[in-house]
Amino acid sequence: MGVTQHCGLVAVVGAPNAGKSTLVNALVGQKVAIVSPKAQTTRTRLMGVALEGEAQILLVDTPGIFEPKRRLDRAMVAAAWGGAEGADVLALVVDGKGGLGEKVTAIVEALAGRREPKYLILNKVDIADKPKLLTHAQRLNEMLPFAETFFVSAATGDGLPELKRALAAAMPAGPWHFPEDQVSDASERMLAAEVTREQLYLQLHAELPYASAVETEAFKERPDGSAEIHQQILVERPTQRAIVLGKGGSRIREIGAKARAELAVLLDRPVHLYLHVKVKEGWDEDRSVYRDIGLDWVE
Repeated sequence: MGVTQHCGLVAVVGAPNAGKSTLVNALVGQKVAIVSPKAQTTRTRLMGVALEGEAQILLVDTPGIFEPKRRLDRAMVAAAWGGAEGADVLALVVDGKGGLGEKVTAIVEALAGRREPKYLILNKVDIADKPKLLTHAQRLNEMLPFAETFFVSAATGDGLPELKRALAAAMPAGPWHFPEDQVSDASERMLAAEVTREQLYLQLHAELPYASAVETEAFKERPDGSAEIHQQILVERPTQRAIVLGKGGSRIREIGAKARAELAVLLDRPVHLYLHVKVKEGWDEDRSVYRDIGLDWVE
């Protein structure tokens, strides 16, 4: 008889900027979800696959749950709660350094009615005030009794082995869903779009609001084994197009160079990346764009 495999789903929820993507990446052991200092960068249900002993832990990295105003916001929140459906564990990630604001308490209230086991993960313990951490843990457990409480730092790795072991122990017996060497269910096409979008955020910070999307139009294997990727960056106004292009095309070249270098590492082969910027007014009201970036249309 072989060793029994275990496999289950962990929905990672939390307010924007709690460190959810960084935590998923740290548990998986490599980068699968995009990480950016700007809140609300995760738009789709990106899943990381973490292995611990005989357990395969499927981590659904949900978009930050916040008060939706536009259709795009509503689609992101629907994806977040959709990611929590049928989970074996709901893992609430809270920024241990910040305060317990309205966003956190709203999520705790939303979790209260759900039957799944709930774990509280206080993140950023490396930079948080220790007494404040204990106060946060106590207050949150008074609001909602969590099955487990963990103090971790996704950035330094503090507390992660204990968290990973506990998650593995909570996974039900069952065959693994993914081969051992596959860390994410995000298709290469979608991963490529996420990497480019991360560069847009990192390089343009305040200049470009969330009025941008990246579509991978073509993803081809060349005979020499390299990948040829064509992407379009959608913006809402000509002024935004000018920002993305930069003086003499300098900005888009820099975005392309950084994204190409990262994709070559992630895809483990040379990458030829071609970017162009298209002005598409009201793209966030276009049903086909949602399909292309992996979100459901929400009325």
